Amino acid sequence: MLLTKKFVSFALIAVFAILLAPLDSSAQNSSNHYQIVEGWAKLPGGRRMGAVGKAEVDIDGRHVWAIIRCDAPQSQFGSECVDSDLDSVLKFDPDGNVVESFGAGMFIWPHGLDIDTEGNVWVTDAVSDRNIPQGDNRGHLVVKFSPTGEVLLQIGTPGESGDGPYHFTEPSDVAVASNGDIFIADGHSANGNNRVAKYNSRGIFLKSWGSTGYAPGEFRALHAIAIDPEGRVFVGDRSNSRIQIFDQEGEHQGTWTQFGRPSGIAFDTMGRVYVADSESDNVQNPGYEIGIRIGEYETGWVKEFIRFPWANPNIIPGNGAEFVTVDMDGNIYGGEPIPPPHINARTLRKYVRVRP
Repeated sequence: MLLTKKFVSFALIAVFAILLAPLDSSAQNSSNHYQIVEGWAKLPGGRRMGAVGKAEVDIDGRHVWAIIRCDAPQSQFGSECVDSDLDSVLKFDPDGNVVESFGAGMFIWPHGLDIDTEGNVWVTDAVSDRNIPQGDNRGHLVVKFSPTGEVLLQIGTPGESGDGPYHFTEPSDVAVASNGDIFIADGHSANGNNRVAKYNSRGIFLKSWGSTGYAPGEFRALHAIAIDPEGRVFVGDRSNSRIQIFDQEGEHQGTWTQFGRPSGIAFDTMGRVYVADSESDNVQNPGYEIGIRIGEYETGWVKEFIRFPWANPNIIPGNGAEFVTVDMDGNIYGGEPIPPPHINARTLRKYVRVRP
C-alpha cells in the first residue's frame, strides 16, 4: 500500500510538471502560422539596404520605425555609419515606403530604438571603443528625437565609455515607461557594464542594477530591453540565453529560458510576448534554433514558433530577426543585420498571419 501511494504521488508530480512546463518544445516544432512578405521595406533613390538594427511600431500602431545602418560593406560591420552621410533612423508606412528619416552623421553603430508615448524616437549608439576613430565624439550615447528628427535630449558622454551615472559602454537598447522613466540596457559586450541604468524623463540618473555574471540580477550582454503592459522590465540577457524580468525598481521577478537566446523582445495588446532569437545553434544554445517565439507574457508559455526558413544550427553565427516588433493588426517585423554571405541577409522582413 505504501509503495502504491508513493507511486501515485510521483505520478501526480510528473503530471503537474508537464502541465506547468512552458510549451517550448512543441511550439518549436509546430507549423508556422505566418507568411513572409518579400521585399516589403523599400529604400528611396536606389539606396542599398544596410544592416538592420532594432525596429519599433509607431504610436499609431501602423507605421514602423527602424535602424538602417547605412550601406557599408561587411568589412565595416560594427561601425557601418562611421563615414556615411545617410540617415540611419527611418520610418516606413504600412506599404513599406520611407516617409521620414534622420540621423545622418550622428551615430557610428546605431543599435537600440524605442518610441515613447508621445511619439518621440530614442536611439542608442552601441559602437565599441575599438571602432571609434581617434578624436571622434560619437558613441556610448542615447539620443531622444522628436518624430521629425529634432534632438530633444542626450544621455551619456559622447565618445567616452565608462560605468558612471552618465557614462555607458556600448548601450544596446532603451525602453521608456509610460511615466517617462528611461531604462537603458548597458551594454552590448558580455564583459561590459552589464547593468540596467534608470533615468527620469529629464535624463537625471535615478539608479542602476546588475553586474557581470550568471546569477539572478547578473548579466552577460544585455541585448534587448522592453516594458510589458503591466510595467515589468524584460531584459534580453543574451549571452546567458535567458530573459530576466524585473519591476521598475530592479527587483528580480523571474527568469525565462524557454524563449531561446533573446536578441529582441516586443509585446502586443493581446497578452502576447514576441522574442527574436538570432543566435541559437548547436554550440551557443543546443536544442534551440533561430526564429521568433510567441508566448504569453503572463505565464511565459511559448505558443508558436516562426522558424527562420534558412536556419541551420550548424552555422555560427546565426541569422534571422535580431529585433522584433508587432503592429496593431498582428503583423510582425524582424530586423536582420548579419551581412553577406549569409542567406537573405540585411532586410526588414514582414510576417503576416495566414493561419488562425
